Amino acid sequence: MSDSGLVYVVWEVTLQCDLACKHCGSRAGKPRGDELTTDEAMDVVKQLAEMGAVEVTMIGGEAYLRDDWHLIARAIKAHGMQCTMTTGGRGMTPERARQAKESGIDNVSVSIDGIGATHDTQRGLKGSYDAAIAAIDNLTAAGCTATVNTQVNKLSFSEIDRILDEILIPRKLHAWQVQLTVPMGRAADRPEWLLQPDDLLEVTPKLAELAERGAKSGVFMWPGNNVGYFGPHEATLRGRAVRNDRHWSGCTAGKHTLGIESDGAIKGCPSLPTSQYVGGHTRERRIRDIWDGTKELRFTRDRTKGDLWGFCKSCYYADECRAGCTWTSHVFFGKPGNNPYCHHRALEHRRQGLRERLVRAEAAPGLPFDHGRFDIVVEPIDAPRPDDAGKSARKLPLVT
Repeated sequence: MSDSGLVYVVWEVTLQCDLACKHCGSRAGKPRGDELTTDEAMDVVKQLAEMGAVEVTMIGGEAYLRDDWHLIARAIKAHGMQCTMTTGGRGMTPERARQAKESGIDNVSVSIDGIGATHDTQRGLKGSYDAAIAAIDNLTAAGCTATVNTQVNKLSFSEIDRILDEILIPRKLHAWQVQLTVPMGRAADRPEWLLQPDDLLEVTPKLAELAERGAKSGVFMWPGNNVGYFGPHEATLRGRAVRNDRHWSGCTAGKHTLGIESDGAIKGCPSLPTSQYVGGHTRERRIRDIWDGTKELRFTRDRTKGDLWGFCKSCYYADECRAGCTWTSHVFFGKPGNNPYCHHRALEHRRQGLRERLVRAEAAPGLPFDHGRFDIVVEPIDAPRPDDAGKSARKLPLVT
């Protein structure tokens, strides 16, 4: 590891997108008005290499909609870093797949959030599921490694087995990243899609089961930063993602991870809200200076147990966990330090005959990387579960 500590970079090279995903945290669609030029992007690549970054993932919007995406990819590889990409896959044609391979992209992760209509509903476009499957096949045919990433929510969870059995295993895809949908961007406008904390009592064991079953077929699950935390399935879920200790060891934003927005805004994680977590811009300061010298990038390095609140402050694992994923906490409550998406926490509440319920108290304003605010209700575990409109709501699975 370099002296900076930086390992992994996620770079939104453009906000332009050819989908209109209803859970998109950045509300992608049109490009930003002041996105980095090719020359400015090349300077960013050089700075990342100087900091010792190991891997750079190109995202959007949709990265391939930027005319010079393949040039950026080539530069990343030429500077000794791994280059990967995440895509919705609508326009990953055979030609673009070959271009990705020729540009040195090591891996392309295609988003799959259910089967058929379930995926299309979330991606905001009929036919997007078929396009994503075609993208996987086009990439494989071009000799580029394809993997899958999945948003886990009330729509996708009922089809989570099918994603493994019908897509990953038959195509011999080796990796599958799963992440819990949280209320950022357009997802904040759809609280009915979100898991409730006690849903993790069902979701987490299921993900662990799929991780074990997938591994037997050569499919390895990589849990996102808001999955797991110290429950009985932690080693199964996170054993490949964490060195040695096989459990969650704290948020890596600004510690080993960096996010870059397409206008050169720098933050510790690509998912964090822009307004609170941007430490500077590449047009104004060197990335290393922003990384070393701004509180917006140093918050995980400087965080202590005293910065936590709610359940997380009193948790047995507080010193090690530091409230899990900062992104998840902040977009629920408007501040970090108390993460409701924790399997250990759900188990502790169940042991007391209780559960937590998240209730939207404030809507999101409608900006990229925005969020509203939720309140936590602690109630008996067998209490009727109302939805946002006060009506009786069904527990998982929600069938679309």
